[in-house]
Amino acid sequence: MDVFSDPTNIDTYLTGFLWILKLTAAATVCSVVLGLVLAAMRVSPVPVLRGVGTAWVNIFRNTPLTLIVFFCYFGLYSALRVSLSDDLILNNYWLGVVGLSVYTAAFVCEAIRSGINTVPAGQAEAARAIGMSFFQTLRIVILPQAGRAVIAPLGSIFIALAKNSTIVGTIGLMESSSAMKDLINANGDAVIPIFLVFAGTFAAVLIPTGYLFGWLANRLAVKR
Repeated sequence: MDVFSDPTNIDTYLTGFLWILKLTAAATVCSVVLGLVLAAMRVSPVPVLRGVGTAWVNIFRNTPLTLIVFFCYFGLYSALRVSLSDDLILNNYWLGVVGLSVYTAAFVCEAIRSGINTVPAGQAEAARAIGMSFFQTLRIVILPQAGRAVIAPLGSIFIALAKNSTIVGTIGLMESSSAMKDLINANGDAVIPIFLVFAGTFAAVLIPTGYLFGWLANRLAVKR
C-alpha cells in the first residue's frame, strides 16, 4: 500500500472517484427526467408518441454504451462541432453525461413502464370517468403508485450507471478507471494493491446503496 502514501497518488485516486460521483449524479437526474418522458410516451394514446418512445428504447437499449459515448465525442463534438463547454475537461464531462443519460433513460423508461402496468386499470378508468386528462391521470393517479413499485429496479439501474460511468474515461476524462490505469503504469509493482483499493471503493459505496434501495422498496411497497 506504499503507493497510496504518496500525496500525488492519493489526489489522483480521489479525483477519479470525484468525477465518477459527478457523472453519476448528473446522469441520474437527466436519465430519470428523460425516462419519465419516454415512459409517458410509451403508454400514450397517441400512436406517434408510442412509436417514438418504442424506437428510442429499442435503439439505445440494444446499442453498446461505448459506441454511444464515442458517438457523443467523435460525432457530436469532433464532426458536428457541438461544444457543451469551452473547457475541454468539462466538455468531455458533459458529453459523457449525455451519452450515459440517453442510454440509461431507456432502462429507466422500461422500469417505470413496468411499474405503470402494476397499477390496476380500473384506477385509470375511474380517473377518466371523472374528467381527468391522460397526463393528469398519469401524474396524479398512476405515477405515484408506479414509482413506489419500481424503487428496487431503479436502484439496480443507478448502481449499473455508477459502474458504467467509468466508460467516459475512453474520451479523455480522468475518472477512476483512467486514474487506476495511470497509477498502475507509474507503479507496476503495485498492481494488485491498486486494483483492490479501487474495486474496494466501488464495493464500499455500491453494496450499501443496493441494500438501501432494497430497504426503501420494502418500506414503500404498495400493499394490495
